[in-house]
Amino acid sequence: MKYVNADNVTRYRAIMRYVYQQYQKLNYWLKPEQIYEGLMNWGLLRGYTLDQCQIDLTQLSEWGNLTAQHDGERAVTVEEYLRKKFRYLITPYSIEIERMLESLESIRGYGGSLEPTHFDTIADTLFKIRENAGIYESGEALEYWKLLFNSFQTLHEASVDYIGSLQTGMAEDLMATDAFLLYKDSITHYLQDFVQALQRRSYKIEGNLNEITAGVRELFLDSVTEDEWRIPKLDRAVTKDQYLNELRNKWNSLSRWFLGDSNSISDSILLERATKDAIVKVVKSAVRIQEKKRSSLSRKKELDYLGKWFYQTSDLVTAHKLSAYVFGLFPTRHLQGEDSRESDSREMSMWKESSISRTIRSRSRKRNERQETEAAIDNSELKQRLKESFLAKQKQELEFLMKMVDLGEVTITEIETIGEVTRLQLLGWISRCNASSTYSFQTSEGIRIELKHPADKERAILHCEDGTLELLNYSFNFEVTSHKAWSNQVDWFNGL
Repeated sequence: MKYVNADNVTRYRAIMRYVYQQYQKLNYWLKPEQIYEGLMNWGLLRGYTLDQCQIDLTQLSEWGNLTAQHDGERAVTVEEYLRKKFRYLITPYSIEIERMLESLESIRGYGGSLEPTHFDTIADTLFKIRENAGIYESGEALEYWKLLFNSFQTLHEASVDYIGSLQTGMAEDLMATDAFLLYKDSITHYLQDFVQALQRRSYKIEGNLNEITAGVRELFLDSVTEDEWRIPKLDRAVTKDQYLNELRNKWNSLSRWFLGDSNSISDSILLERATKDAIVKVVKSAVRIQEKKRSSLSRKKELDYLGKWFYQTSDLVTAHKLSAYVFGLFPTRHLQGEDSRESDSREMSMWKESSISRTIRSRSRKRNERQETEAAIDNSELKQRLKESFLAKQKQELEFLMKMVDLGEVTITEIETIGEVTRLQLLGWISRCNASSTYSFQTSEGIRIELKHPADKERAILHCEDGTLELLNYSFNFEVTSHKAWSNQVDWFNGL
């Protein structure tokens, strides 16, 4: 990188950019005369000579930016014979440096985008890896890996950059202007669509990652390594084991991005939160602009004109009509009172009705007159009834759980007719198991409940006292994980 900030940076940058452009055109080995002629055509270096160009090329070769090779062609002139002739090739490091500098020149902001299609690509590729189970044709595993990791990398970098672009000072300034109202709806819908896609499709990716065992993953990564090693490369700098370890690290980063680990939540959840925060920020900015526009409008002249108009109106009916046109309906207030109408005629106006007197409690902060205290209401009987109802429900739920633990494993078809409380308890178990990545959870009584889906999606009828319920023929497995907690619950049940 020394040529980027050296004293003659203009000459070095010009040489390296020209050599890089010729490399992209498949012109690899260049003579000093070719490089000098190309620089002169640009017209950037005035008074530049071929000898200076040769000195700069030698310096760039010493820094490792160019590779020099002796040119074995026959000399045509005496100067060519006396001067040692070389031709030059750009090095791999310099190619990457020039690519980086070229991309830096085109940066106008964070950029990025939110593309939900990457979720489908990742989920479909993981499903294919799980289905193949280590059996791949030549080159197939490497193709899957490139598709999987490139989609993941693009998704991560593009989404992070786009969310970051909404936090910049330029975005803050734009969100404070009236022009932002034109973009508010499109940005909000764009962010909402991405959040919905993230919520719907990330579960499919998490499920596929959980289904891929360590053995299937290792077979896949081994196949990727073999496919990569079938490609002949002369400048391979890593060994097979190093490349395989690099693949494992990338796989772990992908898995951690969607599943998280024991120390932190997944990056997909963080991205979802950041997107929702961005939506809230956009909406708040739009509301702030609208409120500012309303508050900045002065209606002094209009109100002054209306005031004079009302003052000059002598007819009460005309004043009512004017008020209705200007202010519309006033907020409704519900006043309680005894309706004592003097006439049943529908034609009688409300303005001719007699008024109803109603004493309204003062809202003043001043202390009211001392009032007599009322005795506290005794709710002991109600509390006792609620307690008995709660204990009966707990006893019924625990009784059903004890019966299931004694069976160990049971399906929906094996369950006899149950009551409403037990049905809600059973549906709660199914919901909690399906929400878990392992399809299991542990109750406070020390029982681990595991749910298994029927392989052929067989359906069953659950008979309840208040009707029948059709659902999948789930299979439950009950296991005591904490014998102490379970024995305490059994003793409590027996003591009731």
